[in-house]
Amino acid sequence: QVLLVESGGGLVQDGGSLRLSCAASGGSFSSKRMAWFRQAPGKEREFVAAISRSGSITFYTDSVKGRFTISRDNAKLTVYLQMDSLKPEDTALYYCAAGQATAWTTKRAYDYWGQGTQVTVSS
Repeated sequence: QVLLVESGGGLVQDGGSLRLSCAASGGSFSSKRMAWFRQAPGKEREFVAAISRSGSITFYTDSVKGRFTISRDNAKLTVYLQMDSLKPEDTALYYCAAGQATAWTTKRAYDYWGQGTQVTVSS
């Protein structure tokens, strides 16, 4: 069983930056692929970014490429999402997820989820 707790969300202006953190406990963190998803009001939860177990491979959805950076510190059992050049359309509840399946971008590939942290970007 893995417990995930997100933090770092908040209100920021268009063009601003935020850094989200996701702290893990209760399981083998370094054996899990980690990802960030987000869900805006009235929309489906969507994939944002994922990182391999070692941190050497990352993958992003097209809309955040060049603006967001996912990273992990296996010694600290933490995964991060650095978000720069934020836009109002990035406003959503951001979730951290952990899994071991081969798929990177689908929700069902992840077995453990945090409760989410709200990111609001004002125009």
